[in-house]
Amino acid sequence: MSLESKGMWLGFVGVAVFSLTLPFTRIAVAELNPAFVAFGRAVVAAMCAIGMLRHLKASRPTMLQVRGLLITALGVVVGFPLFSSIAMHYVPAAHGAVVVGLLPLATALFGALRFGERPSLGFWIAALIGSVIVIAFALRQGGGSFHPADFALFAAVFAAAMGYAEGGRLSQSMGGQQVICWALVLSLPVLLPVTIWLGWYYGVDASPQAWGAFAYVSLFSMFIGFFFWYKGLALGGIARVGQVQLLQPFMTLVGAAVIVGEPLDASNLLFATAVIVVVAIGKRMSIKR
Repeated sequence: MSLESKGMWLGFVGVAVFSLTLPFTRIAVAELNPAFVAFGRAVVAAMCAIGMLRHLKASRPTMLQVRGLLITALGVVVGFPLFSSIAMHYVPAAHGAVVVGLLPLATALFGALRFGERPSLGFWIAALIGSVIVIAFALRQGGGSFHPADFALFAAVFAAAMGYAEGGRLSQSMGGQQVICWALVLSLPVLLPVTIWLGWYYGVDASPQAWGAFAYVSLFSMFIGFFFWYKGLALGGIARVGQVQLLQPFMTLVGAAVIVGEPLDASNLLFATAVIVVVAIGKRMSIKR
């Protein structure tokens, strides 16, 4: 298996883990404060990260790496969890899934602008077509307009794309495990006191179902999934492996139907098929690195 193919498969596993984030977040924020869910999941993951770094006997990052880690943390540890949790308090996971489908294009843009990756014209056309399909799906679901929570979802997309691109590049020198672990640990001094205050102010009385959902987004969405995702980005390239994210909205739709009981109709499958075709086309386009 080539490094690019291995990167694509690792990226797919990461996306499969991330695809259940919105359904489980929706369950959690139904009973817990959205900001507490967003920051609390990072605190739990950071505790795991400390143990992982000790197990790996990881050396401390350089100052240059710390800069990249802080950007990564701002995007995937703080930004995406916060904005997506706020959105899931108001709209279904199925609605959020289609907007988050813009992530592949946004990730490719960050990779191209910040790190000099040069996707071909064919790649950009495929990415734009895929994003147009996703936007059309979102508008169709919203009756021709965006919900106000969509703006929080757009902010979540921007934050995640920034963190994915920065973390993917750092993974080439540090390894995917160390990237997410150090990003979490560097965030802990700020997020821990904020989380404690949010828990005290808003309360943490919730059902086992809500706490189970919180556990998933803490251990899988915020920790384990990144091991696969960042390794995939490092091996296959940010722009190309990022296209696997086009599958995430439709994997989330299925997850929302199974976990939350949200409806899944035949038109969703048609949109999913169209996106899969675009991903396959985009994968075949050249990208200079």
